[in-house]
Amino acid sequence: MEEQVLKLLSKFYLIATILVVGVLIFFVGQMVYQSNLLEQQNQNQITVSGQGKVYVKPDVALVSLGVTATGSTVADVTKANTDKMNAVIAAVKALGVDEKDIQTTNYNLTPNYEIQPMIYSYPVRNSNNITGYTLDQNVQVKIRDFTKVGDILSQATAKGANLVGSLQFTIDNPEQFKEQARAKAIAQAKANANNLVKESGINLGKLINVYENYVAYPVMYSAKAMGGGVADSAPVPTVEPGQQEVNVTINLTYKVR
Repeated sequence: MEEQVLKLLSKFYLIATILVVGVLIFFVGQMVYQSNLLEQQNQNQITVSGQGKVYVKPDVALVSLGVTATGSTVADVTKANTDKMNAVIAAVKALGVDEKDIQTTNYNLTPNYEIQPMIYSYPVRNSNNITGYTLDQNVQVKIRDFTKVGDILSQATAKGANLVGSLQFTIDNPEQFKEQARAKAIAQAKANANNLVKESGINLGKLINVYENYVAYPVMYSAKAMGGGVADSAPVPTVEPGQQEVNVTINLTYKVR
């Protein structure tokens, strides 16, 4: 009886092994087939690129205005920060900035801990003893009248903004200029395709894929360059918006006949 059971088990394992090997061979064959098919398809395709650039004068300036305050209690630091930030926002609005162009981007309250004496040349923080709190709040302001940029920065620092930076000139609605750059990029890509046909003698077939890459480069100014990041009001140099580059790259993929 045991001998018959062993024979049946041996047959079962043999059949199972054959099935597993057969399945593995099938999947390996499919992978090889798909790889060869993909390679063959890629050999029958060609991709050409074109780049289109449009230079545009920016129509908005973006700047980050912030207040950082410290206090012994949450109530104290919140009041001190809120009073200054409200004064900053009021000054910005008084200079003609619409409420919809002022957006809070950061509000961060963190505890301050006691620092114990140096141990092995490293200060150690005592996480059980909170000495106070620090509150950071930032708003991003969109300025549409460039003649007001200097006044807004100056008034903001005068009212208590001590975190000023990330001034950049950009385009509020770049889509129309993106379309112009795209048209230039497509025209250049098609011209490159025609030149490739003439020089290589290949015949292009159907256009099967279009890939676009869009980049816009805003004009940036550092906080130091515009006099920001200081607690008191300081003269702000005249800043020029310059030109912003709208850059579109187009890749056209054709079948090769």
